[in-house]
Amino acid sequence: MSRPHSHRPFVRSQNPDQSRDSARAWARSAATVAVAGLAVAAFSAPAQAAPDTACQRAGLATLKSAGLLPTVAKNGVSVATAVSLGVTPRNGLPDGVTLDTVIPFSTLLADHRAGSDSIFVYPWCS
Repeated sequence: MSRPHSHRPFVRSQNPDQSRDSARAWARSAATVAVAGLAVAAFSAPAQAAPDTACQRAGLATLKSAGLLPTVAKNGVSVATAVSLGVTPRNGLPDGVTLDTVIPFSTLLADHRAGSDSIFVYPWCS
């Protein structure tokens, strides 16, 4: 005598209130994070000034007129080459930096945007 097979798939029962409470908690958390992010952005935005790119543009023009822009963009520039163009260290060369040190192009661009905090003084930025 065999019993008929009754196959019922396993279904996890869940407390419907628990599901709604979890969704509400996630929504509250997301809203709190969003409001906090907006508040931080609103209060910090006025303090952040856009970098002055006029000095950077002048430096790019100088490299271009000297025929060095493609090479410097690809390989960086040695301190000696920069000095030959009239660049001077603001407070002496940093430790470990010599005339043979190569400054990556991205660092050179950032230093042009640094204003009075730059490592070098650029004659075209005065």
